[in-house]
Amino acid sequence: MSTPGTSSAAGSQVQAADDVRELLLSTTADASDPSTPLSAPDLRLLIDRLRLRSDRLHASALSFAASNRGALANALLRAASAADSSASLKSSLDSALAPLASSPDLSDLRALADRLLSARRELAERQEHLAAASTIASLAARLREARAAASPLDRAAAVAELKTLLIDPDRSGSDQDDPVVFGLLRNDWEQLVDELEVGLGKNVEECVEFAPEGGKVVVRATPRGHSGGSVELPVALQALETIDALGYGMAKIADLMMKHILVPAISNIQVSVIEEVGPEHSVSVLSVVPSEEIKDNKDGSNLYSRIIDVIKFVCKFICMENSKWVQSFAKLTWPRISDLVITHFLSKAVPNEASKLIEFQDVVRSTVEFENKLRGMMFLSPDRKDGKLTQFVDDVEVHFAVRKRSEILVKARNILVQYDYDSPLESGDQGDSVVDLLFQPEKCFTSKSALLVMKLVHGALKDASLSSARVAKEFCFAARDVLLLYKAIVPVQLEKQFDSLSQVAAIVHNDFYHLSQEILGLAFQYRADFPSDLQKQVVFVDLAPIFSQMADAVLRRQIQLAVDTISEAIDGAEGFQNTHQPQHYESAKFSIEQVVFILEKIRIMWESILPRSTYRKSMCHVLGSVFSRITRDMLLIDDMAAEETLQLQGLIHLALENLSSLFLSLVENDDGSTKFLDHDTWIQLDGILPSLKKFRKLAELLDMSLKSITACWESGDLARCGFTSSEVQNFIKAIFADSPLRKECLGWIIRTPA
Repeated sequence: MSTPGTSSAAGSQVQAADDVRELLLSTTADASDPSTPLSAPDLRLLIDRLRLRSDRLHASALSFAASNRGALANALLRAASAADSSASLKSSLDSALAPLASSPDLSDLRALADRLLSARRELAERQEHLAAASTIASLAARLREARAAASPLDRAAAVAELKTLLIDPDRSGSDQDDPVVFGLLRNDWEQLVDELEVGLGKNVEECVEFAPEGGKVVVRATPRGHSGGSVELPVALQALETIDALGYGMAKIADLMMKHILVPAISNIQVSVIEEVGPEHSVSVLSVVPSEEIKDNKDGSNLYSRIIDVIKFVCKFICMENSKWVQSFAKLTWPRISDLVITHFLSKAVPNEASKLIEFQDVVRSTVEFENKLRGMMFLSPDRKDGKLTQFVDDVEVHFAVRKRSEILVKARNILVQYDYDSPLESGDQGDSVVDLLFQPEKCFTSKSALLVMKLVHGALKDASLSSARVAKEFCFAARDVLLLYKAIVPVQLEKQFDSLSQVAAIVHNDFYHLSQEILGLAFQYRADFPSDLQKQVVFVDLAPIFSQMADAVLRRQIQLAVDTISEAIDGAEGFQNTHQPQHYESAKFSIEQVVFILEKIRIMWESILPRSTYRKSMCHVLGSVFSRITRDMLLIDDMAAEETLQLQGLIHLALENLSSLFLSLVENDDGSTKFLDHDTWIQLDGILPSLKKFRKLAELLDMSLKSITACWESGDLARCGFTSSEVQNFIKAIFADSPLRKECLGWIIRTPA
C-alpha cells in the first residue's frame, strides 16, 4: 500500500511528464505524429523552454514559502515532536518487551496485563470511596447546618433539600443495600423531621385554642406567651408545607374544629355562628351560640349558611387564604362534614310520600349552591369529584325508595315477631283468615301474619308499578325481602311448636302453602306494569318452590309425629296377645281407646285448618299406618283361643265405631246431605283406605269357619283385601287346631294363587 507521500510524488511525476509531452508536441514540426525524431534545433528549443519553466516554478515555490512561513514552521515543529514521541514510545516498548527477549512465552505478558487491570480497578474503587466519603461529609455538614438554623423556614428548606439526596422515591423502601453510614444519616434526617413536625404542630396548636366547654375557637397570630422557638401561625404552616407535613399540622386542628364548632353548628338547629375580630387581626374568635330565633330550615339554607361562616373563618384566619392550606383542611374535614349534613338534615328531608318529591327540589337547589360556594372558596375541587351532597340529593328517588324499603321490612318484622300463633282461632274475625287458594279450588285457614305480610308485598309491588325504574327496583327488592323475612323468622320462632302435634304447625303449613301460590301469581299480576328495564330482572317464581317445600316439610313432620305417637299407644297393647285374659284385654282396650282419642284430636286440629284435599291425604296416611300396624300385630298372634277371637273382633268393632266421625270427614258428599256409614260410604272408604278394608275383613275372619275362610281365599276376596297367602295360612294355624280338614284347607290355599 502506498503512503500519502509516495502518492503525491507520483502525481507530480505524471504532471511533469504531461508538461514535457506538451512541449514536445509544440516543438516538433509534425505535431500529428509523436514518433517523428527531433532535430538539433528542436532539442535546443526544448531545453530552453524546460529551463524557463523550472525557473518559473522555483520562483513560485519561494513565494509560497515566504507567504506561509509561520504555518510551515509549526508543521515542522509538530513533525519533530511526533518524531521524538515515537522515539520515546519505541524506547518504552523496548523496555517493556525486554523481559521477553530471553523467553518467547506470553504468560509473563498476560500476568503483566492482569496486574495492570487490577491496579486500574483498585484506583477506580478508591476514587469512588473518596467521592462517597466526600458526599457523606457534605451531607453531614448540611445536616448540622439544618439543625443549627435559627429560622424554622430555613430549617425546613434545608430538610426539604436533603430529602432529595437521602430519600429515593423510586425505591420500594428496602435500604439494606445502602452503606451503614447512609442509614445513620437518613435516621438523623428523619429525627430532625420529626422534631420539626412536633415543634411546628405544637406551635400551630398554641395559635388555635378551643374552649373546653366547646362552641368557641380563638385564633392568634402568634402563640400566647411567645415561648422560645415559637413563630407566627403562617410561618409555622409554611414550614410544615415545605417538609410535606401540612396534613400533620392540620390534623388536630381539624379534629378539634369538627368537635367543638362544626358538629354543634350542624347537629343543632337553633344556633348561630358569631365572629369577633381583634385589632389588626391579632386575635380572632368564632363562637357557636344558642339562638332563640326560630328559622325555617326546610331547604337547608340556614344550615349551609352556618357552615359557610365557619369555613370562611378558617380560610381567612387559619389558612390565610392559601389555597393549598385550605385544601389540606378540607381533605381532613369535608368527608365528616358531608356525613353530618346527610345524617342530620338530608336524610331527614327525604320525603315519605312520592307526591312530595317535587318539594325536595328546594333542598336540591340550596345544596348545589352550597357546594358551588365552597368551590369558589377553593375548599372543594372544581372537578366535582367530592360533590357528595349533590350526589345524595340527585339520588333522592333512590333514598326515598330505600327508606320505604326499610319501613316495609320493619313493619314485616314487627308483624312476624308480635303475632300470637298459640291462639289464632280465638279471635273474632276468623272469617277473614279463611282464604281461597289461587291455583286450587279450595279454601284454607291462614294466620293474620301471613295475610298482613302478603298485603305488604302487594302494596310494594303496586308502588313499583307506578314508579321509575330505580325506585321500582327498590320496591321489588323490598317485596322479596319481606317474603324471605317470613321464611327466616317463622320456622325459628315456632321451632318448639313443630316438635309436637299442634294446631300452630298446621296453620304455618297453610301459611307457607298460601304464600307459595300467591308468589306464583305475582308475575301475572304485576310484571306487565313494571318499567321495561325491570320486567326481566325482577322475578319471584324462584321463591314459590321454596315456600311449597317448607309447607310440605312442616306437614310431613306433623304426620310423622302423629304416626309415632299412635305407635306408642299401640305398643301398650303388647301385640294384642292373650286378650282372653282380663288384664291383657283391658290393656288392649285402653290402647285402642288411646288410638281413637289421638286420631280424633288430630281430626279436630286438622279438619278446620288444612285444605280439604290436604286434610284427606294426610289423615289417610295416618289411618293407613294405624290400621296396618294393628292388623299386622293381630295376624302375628301364633295361637288364639275361641274366646280370644271374640275379644279381638270386639276391639276391632270398638275402633271402627268410635272412629265413625273421622271416617265421615273423609268421605266426599257432593249433594250436601247428612252422611252416614252405610254400605256406599264403606265402599268409598275402602277405596281411599286399603288398610281399612283389610282391617274390617279381619274382623269377619275372626268369626268365620275354616271352610268359609278357604272359600274366601279361593274366590279372591281375601287377596283383594290385601291378605297374602302366608298371612292366611298363619291365621288358620293360630285359630284352628291341627286336623285333616285344616291340612286339606291349607293345601288348597297353597295351591290356589292369590
